[in-house]
Amino acid sequence: MIKTYLETINETLDLLMSKDERVVLIGEDIGVYGGCFGVTRGLYEKYGGSRVIDTPMCEQSIVGVSIGAAMNGLKPITEIMFMDFVTLIYDQLMNHASIFSYLSNGEISVPLVIRVPAGGGRGYGATHSKTMTASLMQIPGIKIVAPARPSDAGLLLESAMKDSNPVIFIEHKLLYGTKEEIEKETVPIGKAKVLKEGKDIVLISYSKSVFDCLEAAKKLEEEEGIQSTVIDLRTIKPLDIETIKQTVDQVGKVVVVEEGFGNCGVAAEIITEINENCFYSLTSAPRRVTSFDIPISCAFSYESAELPSVERIMQTVKEVMHE
Repeated sequence: MIKTYLETINETLDLLMSKDERVVLIGEDIGVYGGCFGVTRGLYEKYGGSRVIDTPMCEQSIVGVSIGAAMNGLKPITEIMFMDFVTLIYDQLMNHASIFSYLSNGEISVPLVIRVPAGGGRGYGATHSKTMTASLMQIPGIKIVAPARPSDAGLLLESAMKDSNPVIFIEHKLLYGTKEEIEKETVPIGKAKVLKEGKDIVLISYSKSVFDCLEAAKKLEEEEGIQSTVIDLRTIKPLDIETIKQTVDQVGKVVVVEEGFGNCGVAAEIITEINENCFYSLTSAPRRVTSFDIPISCAFSYESAELPSVERIMQTVKEVMHE
């Protein structure tokens, strides 16, 4: 059955709540309103205010309550309305959710999933358009997933709910309307997927940028005869170094694409891992395509120039191929 990214997440939330009464949803405007992007629409009417809990506008309190609920037997799925606001919950993640298992020698777990809509492309401006994955990678004890495809969104959400660690679940806002035939399989956290194979260069990405890489790969093959392998990371932490290494060892050239900022970003970490694990397989220096290191504009013409694009990916690939 063909379903959208949004429908898949909504139906997975419904399924998880129907199977386990301990699953509760917590966040701003997720109840009566149905969520800022409509992801939780219909669940308040079905499960009531005791399980779909509307909160005041205080992200630190939202996650604090969610941590306490998780430590006391519930399984919260918490929404932070925009990823920009993870700055407001950083203390709760770094100094509470991520460390209780270690401080208690494993006696206390925090099975908490935090959903965060991320990314630009909708003209929301500098305070509502960022992809801040890299800052979260600095926190030991959490996991980060960022599905690109509707099937993976539902399946990874199920896997996240089975994990005893806090899991950050990143949903790019431009993916909500994408659709595909939904697959029925298991997608474990920490496993990347090769979506396309090619002999000339490897494109590594996650979330919405995966589709930019696929489009760039298609045009590069048609226009330049360059054949690209495209890897969808799916999980950012832990990284699937095995799949990355196997592919880079075979091909030798690589470009990493992410919508986050380049300075100390996800792409920078992946390139470091490639240099540490695949250095002698490389035939040219790894390159990255990221958002420019400036606040994201609300004007579409400026925003589209600041974010990674198919054209920038293609240009970078051509440069690498001619080194």
